[in-house]
Amino acid sequence: MSKALKGGEFLIADTDFQNVFIPEEWGEEQKMMAQTCKDFLAAEVFPNLDRIDKQEEGLMPSLLTKAGELGLLGVSIPEQYGGFGANFNTSLLVNEATGGGHSFAVSLAAHTGIGTLPIMYYGNAAQKEKYLPKLATGELKACYCLTEPGSGSDANSGKTQAIPSADKKFYTLNGQKMWITNGGFADIFVVFAKIENDETLSAFIVEKGYGGITLNPEEHKMGIKGSSTRQVFFNDCKVPAENLLGEREGGFKIALNILNIGRIKLAGATLGAAKKVVSQGVIYANERSQFGRSIAKYGAIKHKIGEQAIRVFALETALYRCGQAIDAWTDKLVAEGMDHEKAKLKGVEQFAIEAAILKVYGSETLDFVVDEGVQIYGGMGFSADAPMDRSYRDSRINRIFEGTNEINRMLTVDMMLKRAMKGELDLMGPAMNVAKELMSVPDFGDGDTALFAAEKKYLKNFKKAVLMTAGSAVQKLMQTLSKEQEVIMNISDMLIDIYVAESMLLRVQKMVAQKGEAACSVYIDAMRVFFFDAADRINVAGKNALCSFAEGDEARMMFMGLKRFTKVDPINTKDTRRRVAQLLIDENKYCL
Repeated sequence: MSKALKGGEFLIADTDFQNVFIPEEWGEEQKMMAQTCKDFLAAEVFPNLDRIDKQEEGLMPSLLTKAGELGLLGVSIPEQYGGFGANFNTSLLVNEATGGGHSFAVSLAAHTGIGTLPIMYYGNAAQKEKYLPKLATGELKACYCLTEPGSGSDANSGKTQAIPSADKKFYTLNGQKMWITNGGFADIFVVFAKIENDETLSAFIVEKGYGGITLNPEEHKMGIKGSSTRQVFFNDCKVPAENLLGEREGGFKIALNILNIGRIKLAGATLGAAKKVVSQGVIYANERSQFGRSIAKYGAIKHKIGEQAIRVFALETALYRCGQAIDAWTDKLVAEGMDHEKAKLKGVEQFAIEAAILKVYGSETLDFVVDEGVQIYGGMGFSADAPMDRSYRDSRINRIFEGTNEINRMLTVDMMLKRAMKGELDLMGPAMNVAKELMSVPDFGDGDTALFAAEKKYLKNFKKAVLMTAGSAVQKLMQTLSKEQEVIMNISDMLIDIYVAESMLLRVQKMVAQKGEAACSVYIDAMRVFFFDAADRINVAGKNALCSFAEGDEARMMFMGLKRFTKVDPINTKDTRRRVAQLLIDENKYCL
């Protein structure tokens, strides 16, 4: 497989569908790992959801221990430390397969992700040898202590302090952390603090047995009620000097890179949760009868099921495209001589833009899916005795976790522009070409009727729309652009739709190449509905952005350009969406 494009390069470069991974290509070993996760949820988690939500003493830690015995906690951990050493895309598949596990999925992800990965990626040999094997088995449970009462999105403003002893043998930690998932039972705390008067955070591996650690009672939360969420206080907690994680003042970089990983892995978890909710809704719609027929036979319900399925299919497609791109970049760096764990980290860092996109799209897709799930259930959807109640409440945190969606939208554009300023992405050239095109006679196409010719043209134009809008915003607003958050979020929404739409087109192209057009008709339908609707969303976001800073003749010209770049041929979305829905209704589950 050819090397992946650079992160963010999707906006200005074409991708060959042969170079993307699609979920139809999972191997038998990966499918078995996913099935093991699903079997574990069915046997250990789903029968105990009420007990979990009541935080029955010792239940969640015991479930993590059982998961460790099956190897579910060590998927990403290298084999030398007792893990599977799986590639990044496989780890995403495990996140998907456990994502429907409600509070258990949150505790699992906190342990295997933000709790374990800082040690795996930044720990020295002794730290890895000491902690990773026991984290892989579940003998030790981990949590991540970054957020403080006064520092959420602005993580580096934290006040927790670490003072080195006179003999430099230990640090004394003092401070307060909040919203700490797994805090109530964790044995290992990855803690971020500033050493003395440093400007930037450092990171520490803190064992509960060191003393000086106290916990507030469990937080009462809207959802994910079964996950332990505590405030953690460090009062003269003495940490051995050898437990400094990474370099002094390197903690902020650790936090950012671990959050990049957390963002895309959260998207994996939302995918698993969304598939489960869609299946539950389809089963209920087939069973529930009104006016003498199953409600699945009514157009209004088919619309909901079809749109749910299209968005979930889109999320899955974009997620594993990005996961494979991370793996390809990692392999490239390893081939150039870089240490494998460092290369893995650099791979994720390279695709931080896409990780932010996926975090937003995944969390908002799940929110849409559970909201429509409640609606399909009708009155039963509002009942705590039916499954949508828990799914609806548990979903809401995902737009806040791992950086709010607003922060991630702004990061998407900020990272793209910073890479352009560093010369890593040539956005200026393509943006200038689009500006010249606005002054020329429109290209009405050559009448190409080949399969996907229309979608390829739409995609090129969508990219021109965002290059025109973002290029003009940078030129007009200059240094004040960072303060115009609404404009930045408009541009980000355009980028999100472009990345997801392109991912869908690439997947469907590859599927057709492998199976033929007839066998892929429903997937072509899903992709075409997404493109049709994305054109309107990109148009609206672009208009809102341009109205914020463009005036006069220049504004009129750009509005005409935006209209041209978001023009798509009409399709019968009713019938197209119905065909997608009917496949799920016939199969009685999510099956795309």
